[in-house]
Amino acid sequence: MATMLTGGVGVAAVVPRRTSRIPVMSSSETRVSVDTADWVKATSSFFDQDSRPIMLFDGVCNLCNGGVKFVRDNDRNRKIRYEALQSEAGKNLLRRSGRAPDDISSVVLVEKERSYIKSEAVLKIMEYINLPFPQMAFFLKLLPLLVRDFAYDNLANNRYNIFGKSESCEIYLDQ
Repeated sequence: MATMLTGGVGVAAVVPRRTSRIPVMSSSETRVSVDTADWVKATSSFFDQDSRPIMLFDGVCNLCNGGVKFVRDNDRNRKIRYEALQSEAGKNLLRRSGRAPDDISSVVLVEKERSYIKSEAVLKIMEYINLPFPQMAFFLKLLPLLVRDFAYDNLANNRYNIFGKSESCEIYLDQ
């Protein structure tokens, strides 16, 4: 909420800030200077024929590729689509999500109306896949976002050192 002076009399009135359906990033995250709304419009065709959300992942990260395989194995109803962050579609969907097109620091889940990053993306993905993962996501959401993202960032920042890196994206999936 923002406050402003009204009528020059010094009385503070509470004026709600405008909110968008695309989440606002913290100051520590990569910012994009493009108009996100234009990218939403430019990428709307991704959801014209298929409304399933799209999981964006680092295509050369062994941990990320393993994560995609895990999600695929536990998504028996094929509720999620997949796209490498490094692909043209991935870069455009990153822009849609308010991220820089070369930002491969986080898994991103893009739905028709909203995008999720970091631990929020992981928990939202867990909600889409089979039991017991939706229930696990419910309990993990009880942890503060700051704690969840701290753990996420530590793993993400060290993922190449711990799990290694491929020369190219190893996963191109039948969707």
